[in-house]
Amino acid sequence: MAQTIPAADLAFATVTELGELLARGSVSPVELTRLALHRLERFGPRYNAVASLTAERALAEAQRAERERREGRVRGPLHGVPYGAKDLLAARGAPTTWGAPPYRDQVLDADAAVVQRLRRGGAVLAAKLAMVELAGGGGYGYASASLQGPGRTPWNPDHWSGGSSSGSGAAVAAGLVPYAIGSETSGSILTPASYCGVTGLRPTYGLVSRRGAMPLSWTLDKLGPLARSAADCALILETMAGRDRHDPSTGGRPFRYRPLPLDELCRLRLGYAPADFEDLAAAEARPAFGAALDVLRRLGTPLREAALPSDLPYSAAVGTIIGAEGGTIFAGLIESEAFESLVDARQKAGLRAGLAITARDYLNAMRLRAQVQEAFRRLFGDAGADRLPARGAPAGRPLGVDVLVGVGRPGPAPLVDAPLESPPSPSLLPLPPTSSPPQRPANPALIPAGNLAGLPALCLPCGFTPAGLPLALQLVGRPFAESTLLSLGAWFQSQTDWHRRRPPLETS
Repeated sequence: MAQTIPAADLAFATVTELGELLARGSVSPVELTRLALHRLERFGPRYNAVASLTAERALAEAQRAERERREGRVRGPLHGVPYGAKDLLAARGAPTTWGAPPYRDQVLDADAAVVQRLRRGGAVLAAKLAMVELAGGGGYGYASASLQGPGRTPWNPDHWSGGSSSGSGAAVAAGLVPYAIGSETSGSILTPASYCGVTGLRPTYGLVSRRGAMPLSWTLDKLGPLARSAADCALILETMAGRDRHDPSTGGRPFRYRPLPLDELCRLRLGYAPADFEDLAAAEARPAFGAALDVLRRLGTPLREAALPSDLPYSAAVGTIIGAEGGTIFAGLIESEAFESLVDARQKAGLRAGLAITARDYLNAMRLRAQVQEAFRRLFGDAGADRLPARGAPAGRPLGVDVLVGVGRPGPAPLVDAPLESPPSPSLLPLPPTSSPPQRPANPALIPAGNLAGLPALCLPCGFTPAGLPLALQLVGRPFAESTLLSLGAWFQSQTDWHRRRPPLETS
């Protein structure tokens, strides 16, 4: 280990910083990998963050990266940097448990597409990271719904790290790996990013191949990075994204990050619903959320009030789609004796109920999904290319926003042994809203709505409660507007240091 760089500083460095250190020879891929393996083994059990170490593979990949870098063959910004993958991603020869007891001994013989792409970029797979069993497909009542035990946030292990990418959020927050890959069907990247104080990106549906990932919902599943910063997420997504002829949901476009200059950022139209930050947010979170909005106002563009329709049952639609698709995917398990070994009773009940969803209910949910997509198109004011308003746009231009700003979660992480909010269960549609609409326009269902529409979202740490638990903003954009979201996120993080904070754990 380079004596001039403390191990703790390396553990919490960004991908960009690690790339610079590797380029200068101040640290080697093998040193970084040994540090990650040490921290994963030492601290991972404290947060139930690790499903399995891939030490032999990691050291072999690190040695190859070290040799290639020494020969001047640099594959890209991730070359020689270790990472962790949520345990629903296949890694050749390693256990892939899907967080569920029936699959504790499952070993797959090929890497998932994302793992393949990262390996081609020189990344080093150090660990498979813990997750909620079957990604919470049937809903779950407690954080303990995992083969690896309840995920714990490094900011206070008495509180949950969020699901279902629980280990991915905790591992990055605790400095066990510089970044991790998670998945989101309805909140499983944004929630752990919020509760663990890290940056998380949910890409546009179809931008990243899901081949080799456990399917939960064919029409909702997405894979994305959790990392220290928006800039890191951009580098990771560039390596992950692109068409895969074996995954027909992927489109033909790769992702290339185009950072927006300040004069273009200043012309972004930002929308938000004040009620999200003032009425619906937890009382202890409101000061931090208000301060985060003040940071965005420094851009010099006013925040416009913008909200989705309050009369659409977003959560019920997501529950019906996940229930029908997940029930079909796991029908063999549900009808087997092994099904009873799942950890969570609500999970089992939800999966069973999924088998009973009718075609009519499913199609009603998909029709409602089209209404949600249309509502977002109206909110954004156009049909949805990733573009900015031209200077001197005519006065008659449709009123809309470029980015919708919301809360990551309305409050901090709950206690790890507390009953969780009742997740949406398979239901008949159409349904009335699940709760009375607020007195003024709001976006309380932004996570299920954004997932229904397949839109990208970026989660940014934005402060802490008085008890020291992290809080986060959520930025949502048009399809394939990742560059816009990441540019705005990078600017926000240039004005703040919330993403630089370290949890109170022993870091040596």
